[in-house]
Amino acid sequence: MPHKRKSIHGLDLSIVVPLFNESGTFLELHRRLAAVLMILGLDHEIIYVDDGSTDGTREALIAVAARDPRVRVINLARNYGQTAALAAGFDAAAGDVIVAMDGDLQHAPEEIPTLLAKLDDGYDIVSGWREQRVDNLWTRRLPSKMANWMMAKLSGVSLHDFGTTFKAYRAPVIKRIRLYGDLHRFIPALASWGGARIAEVPIANIPRPQNQSHYGLSRTWRVMADLITVRFLLKYVNRPLHLFGPLGFLSIGSGTAAAAWILMTKLFTGAPIFLAHGPLLLLSAVLVQAGVVLLSLGLVAELLARIYTDGRERRIYTIAQDRPKAIRQVWAGPHPVGIRSTGVLQ
Repeated sequence: MPHKRKSIHGLDLSIVVPLFNESGTFLELHRRLAAVLMILGLDHEIIYVDDGSTDGTREALIAVAARDPRVRVINLARNYGQTAALAAGFDAAAGDVIVAMDGDLQHAPEEIPTLLAKLDDGYDIVSGWREQRVDNLWTRRLPSKMANWMMAKLSGVSLHDFGTTFKAYRAPVIKRIRLYGDLHRFIPALASWGGARIAEVPIANIPRPQNQSHYGLSRTWRVMADLITVRFLLKYVNRPLHLFGPLGFLSIGSGTAAAAWILMTKLFTGAPIFLAHGPLLLLSAVLVQAGVVLLSLGLVAELLARIYTDGRERRIYTIAQDRPKAIRQVWAGPHPVGIRSTGVLQ
């Protein structure tokens, strides 16, 4: 349940920060975040989403929210993962623009104005680009580079860094996207389906103060599976038979051709079918059956797509709207990223 606070309407900016066992960095994060937002002078809120922390993060969040009326705390019942935590924050956000960032100080709050400045150029999503990575080459940088290349090719969105959470969104764009699984890193690709304009800006990649990541090399396989999901959602969600149909017809055609060749061989040579062509005969039967199954799956998927679209009153199109005017005041430039403090909340 969100922490109780006075309702604020017509906000310019919402900051969404998912947290999981970040008690060591939270006070420093909030101090720097509050300082940047005070200088920006925007009507804002900060939404901290505690994703089942067990190290005292929740207690620190509640204490800060009691002192700062612009802070909202959402406590999830257990550790659901980053996608669910971000979705909870996006659903609760009331700002016209929503900025999401990690809570481990790997993203510098001082770079939020850079994202907002690019958003004011008429974009719907601005993504941070960790141009100079400081992570381990073999376990982080190389797998990330390969995954980002595949994401860009399969989604058609030319970004260098899909994985970073540090992004700025127009609220109507991000609230149209329903997140599940681990799809938070594919938000730009999913938004592109609705015609969103997407840009990226270089950001600093700061070593984690706690020197520990909650994610490892094992997530690579989940990313690969999600790539298939996103590709299907982007290209075939409204026409699944266009995917299953060609595969089904190809399978049926191949099986029929093999069976016809066996039949012609039998008619012209009299060779015993099972002794001379037994494996090929079985393969042709399997191919024909597989083709029928694929076509059936396509038809069922078409029905499910209609239920998905009509049951939720979804539209298969997005109407373009005028780009909102700039929401921020003139910003003289971000503070240096390397600012350090005592970590005490002022």
